[in-house]
Amino acid sequence: MIPICLLPAAGASSRMRGGDKLLEPVDGLPCLATMAKRAISAGFEVLVSLSSEDHPRAHVVSYLDLQICVVPNHRDGMSASLRTAAKVVAPHGTAMMILLPDMPAIEINDLREILNAHAANPDSIIQASSITGGPGHPVLFPNHLLSEFEDLCGDKGAAALLKAHSEKIKYVLLNDNRARLDLDTPEDWAAWRALDL
Repeated sequence: MIPICLLPAAGASSRMRGGDKLLEPVDGLPCLATMAKRAISAGFEVLVSLSSEDHPRAHVVSYLDLQICVVPNHRDGMSASLRTAAKVVAPHGTAMMILLPDMPAIEINDLREILNAHAANPDSIIQASSITGGPGHPVLFPNHLLSEFEDLCGDKGAAALLKAHSEKIKYVLLNDNRARLDLDTPEDWAAWRALDL
């Protein structure tokens, strides 16, 4: 079965001081659209969690072959997106990969490496790792663990599940620091863009 890639995009982008990090241009498109296209190109089905169906983020991905799920309690933090998405994915019997959409250094080939690792280890958690900074994102969870997402709370993502099932983790080493490079502030974005100059 084709794994489903969750792009959790229901957050408020509060550290951008009025801007929206997921609408920042990457490869000529809003970042959220670029990350969704990369996941599709890598071979995943894509699910985007949003705070509402009429959010500007919904419009920038409306032309793509993906599914949107609305997170009514999105103010509860990242865990709300993960709980909602897990309920959508679990009945499909497939794995769910969490790809943070504010990590534009993650490329199509990186996602394919995660997909290949899952194919070789279908019952394991597959977690990207950085050469310089240790474990990061994306993280792929096998279907049999999705029921445990119901117990997640707050804004720490699935860290509790990774800790509880550390023996199930298989790491995929990505180049540079891309597995840990998320862009939350205008300064983060400016610094990342400067690297490409």
